Amino acid sequence: MAVCARLCGVGQSRRCRRRQRQNQQDQGSDSDMDEEEEERIVGQRQGYVGGGGGGPESGVATAGPSDACEYGSGHVNRRGCPERTSTGPPHPQSLVELPPELLVEIFSLLPGTALPNVALVCKKFKQILHTETIWRRRCMEEFGMKDDLRKMEVGGVSSRDLYVKRVNPRVKSGRFMKLLPDYEHMDYRDVYTHLLHPYRHILGLWQPDIGPYGGLLNVVVDGLFIIGWMYLPPHDPRVEDPMRRRPLFRIHMWESKKATVECMYGHKGPHKGDIQTGKKDEFSTKCNQTDHHRMPGGRQEEFRTWLEEEWGRTLEEIFHEHMQELILMKFIYTSQYDNCLTYRRIYLPPTMPSDLLQPGLFKGTYGSHGLEIVMLSFHETSARATKLTGDPNVPAGQLTLDVDLSRPVFLPDLEQQRNIEELSRLVLGVHEEVQREAEQRAKGASATAGGAAEGACGSTSAEAGVEADHGICPDSCQPEPSSTTTNADEAKPFVLPLGVTARNEVYPRTCRKCFYGTGLIAGHGFTSPERTPGLFVLFDQDRFGFIWLELKSFSLYSRLTDNLAHAHAPNMERFEAMLRNMQSWTS
Repeated sequence: MAVCARLCGVGQSRRCRRRQRQNQQDQGSDSDMDEEEEERIVGQRQGYVGGGGGGPESGVATAGPSDACEYGSGHVNRRGCPERTSTGPPHPQSLVELPPELLVEIFSLLPGTALPNVALVCKKFKQILHTETIWRRRCMEEFGMKDDLRKMEVGGVSSRDLYVKRVNPRVKSGRFMKLLPDYEHMDYRDVYTHLLHPYRHILGLWQPDIGPYGGLLNVVVDGLFIIGWMYLPPHDPRVEDPMRRRPLFRIHMWESKKATVECMYGHKGPHKGDIQTGKKDEFSTKCNQTDHHRMPGGRQEEFRTWLEEEWGRTLEEIFHEHMQELILMKFIYTSQYDNCLTYRRIYLPPTMPSDLLQPGLFKGTYGSHGLEIVMLSFHETSARATKLTGDPNVPAGQLTLDVDLSRPVFLPDLEQQRNIEELSRLVLGVHEEVQREAEQRAKGASATAGGAAEGACGSTSAEAGVEADHGICPDSCQPEPSSTTTNADEAKPFVLPLGVTARNEVYPRTCRKCFYGTGLIAGHGFTSPERTPGLFVLFDQDRFGFIWLELKSFSLYSRLTDNLAHAHAPNMERFEAMLRNMQSWTS
């Protein structure tokens, strides 16, 4: 071994001249081996590898991977194994032997939470994990961050917030300096490690605990910021307008390797804040400088500014006295929190192929309470709308609409649709059948075996009564559907009955389907809640309505089209558990 090292200076791991001379002597001593014997040996080795008998008749024989000499020149030594004389690259025996560019590609596919453990394997892995490509891909795929950190725009910040007056008058370069992060000395690993990963649990949709009013908060990654946007419905009654957004807090990296939380509430710009994450699916915000929420004109100026933002009008323009009281009550109640709120996670409803329309968030009209946000979800044969924003009568989290998809209602012609009594007769007929079935089920559950049999007979008669309501029986309270209404997806003419009030006079004049449903009404303070019958009207995939028969009012709902990331429910069981918790929060 030492002789080899002295001859060529490369050691045993590489081929030396002495070994090459020895190989040539071995090949000369084997010159008496004829060609047929060589083919027989090579063919025999191919049969061991490939599982078949290779010979001169079966074509050219090639050695398999198990020969450990696949890079050889084809010469055979005394032991019958081809000799390796090629200088081709050997097969890597472990990940450590892979080229760095392949390791970068492999590590880029791993989740960011697993990369710190990878760095503990060896020094080579630790050095490779300093590559920006790996962390840039993790930031993009896991959090949707933009591609180029050096050219990233600042989101959620006004131009006024980006500049402040210089405190050093001796600086002659200008009166203002720009407040931007030091992008040149910041890398994706710092952003992932100190900003995105520590605050990943607060991304998604949340409902603030603001008493009966609730709300909708969406926490997203925007550039080098994590911003909490409060979603506000359009100004009443423009339900078709897009949602309005207002930032409540933001988390950013003003300095390398340090994340800062700022409160965005008020009219004096961002200031110090704090975020606390205690329980699972829950976090709290706290403002450390509540004086930034105050205005020079006192509470009156704050109320006028809030009213302009919330309703888009002044108090003098609101002539309804009851509405003025509701608006003033909401301002007093919500302003006392000073952005020190607790948020609970909510999910978007899962989508099933059998759904009547795509579930999701909708904004709808609620009389003098203005526009509110509801979540439409489907549960087998029922559709449910849950309030995300509420009012003193029916608070957020309550089931505002419950629609029975197994009980369609066939509308008469336009002339009869204008008659509120005719519509009430159709809907109340179905409502009475539902009540009778519920009573019979209750009697059947508490009766004896004979009484249970009578309850079964009663349920059969109830089913016949439901069929009569659907237009099969001649004495039905509904007209038999004509041939033009047999197509479920065909547009049918629709008009509101006379005497039914609507906040929005512009509503669709055609509908696709109608179903029996109930709506939740209650007194002030959620007293004496009860479900009242009504008519659910499906206009298209993005709009539906509900006629409240007892209130003689109409609510129009329009889909919220904003892209909401990190908000989908893991499964239906988790979503239904969330709905039950929402109702318990405000019950």
